Amino acid sequence: MLVDGKWTGEWQPVQATDAKGGFVRQVSVFRNWITPDGGAGPTGRAGFRAEAGRYHLYVALICPWASRTLIARKLKGLEELVSLSVVEPELGEEGWRFASPDPLTGANWLHQIYTGDDPHVSGRATVPVLWDRDREKIVSNESADILRMFNTGFGALASGPDLYPEALRPEIDALNERIYARLNNGVYRAGFATTQEAYEEAFMGVFAQLDELEERLAEGGPWLMGESFTEVDIRLFVTLVRFDAAYYGLFKTNLRRIADYPALSGYLARVLAVPGIRETVSIGHIKRGYYSIRRLNPLGLVPVGPDLPGLDPVAARLKMR
Repeated sequence: MLVDGKWTGEWQPVQATDAKGGFVRQVSVFRNWITPDGGAGPTGRAGFRAEAGRYHLYVALICPWASRTLIARKLKGLEELVSLSVVEPELGEEGWRFASPDPLTGANWLHQIYTGDDPHVSGRATVPVLWDRDREKIVSNESADILRMFNTGFGALASGPDLYPEALRPEIDALNERIYARLNNGVYRAGFATTQEAYEEAFMGVFAQLDELEERLAEGGPWLMGESFTEVDIRLFVTLVRFDAAYYGLFKTNLRRIADYPALSGYLARVLAVPGIRETVSIGHIKRGYYSIRRLNPLGLVPVGPDLPGLDPVAARLKMR
């Protein structure tokens, strides 16, 4: 991680644990906001006005937090307004790496983007990162904020569905909180647990949440908020699409696969059918990235399966019948 602007030690997925040995996620460092008039928005400083071509998004296709911003960028029609860089899927000794020097900053590693903004920054260099080309500063590295910025922060420059409609906000916020604690972050709390107690507690939360969502979707739908596709669907999707390929085996959340849940499987297929979303998913990057984490997979072997219909046709790739 970065300590006073200096890279310290080999990259490690766990930087902090709680009293039970559970994984504790780092709080985002940069929390500014893009707004149509350049006002401060809900967090951070003023001065980040919505303008075409001014902002750049850094993501990793392995990362669910980054992928939800990538989906919002796609659905809100911001691809021509906000440019994009994708880092390499494997996590190296200095974290996220560019395949070639970043054309905007010359950086070879993502952590150099962080120190380019703040030479004394401390913490992990995470994705996503939303970068202001004009001021050469990080707008935000908080995916939840970036998702909402893409929804409303660009005003009339954006298009597409309202992902956070005012009438549904209380219900969206409540469901977001449950899904994040028990599922989005729950799989990480299971995978990176350092004690049996912490692992089992996280494990039970993951499947309690999946069971709850299976029942909800079986009774309603097609989306979590009924007829409205919203940000909570994006938040759930990015975990579901990674579950059978990575979390089920590598993170030891192996009670059931998403393929074993009929309603969740149907829901996953519906989300993938939303125009543009499938283009944001790379199962190859997801598997290469997660299985490069030495703490979980010391030899770095990447499994061939599972066969994920419509995403990663194993039989075709291996030329099998």
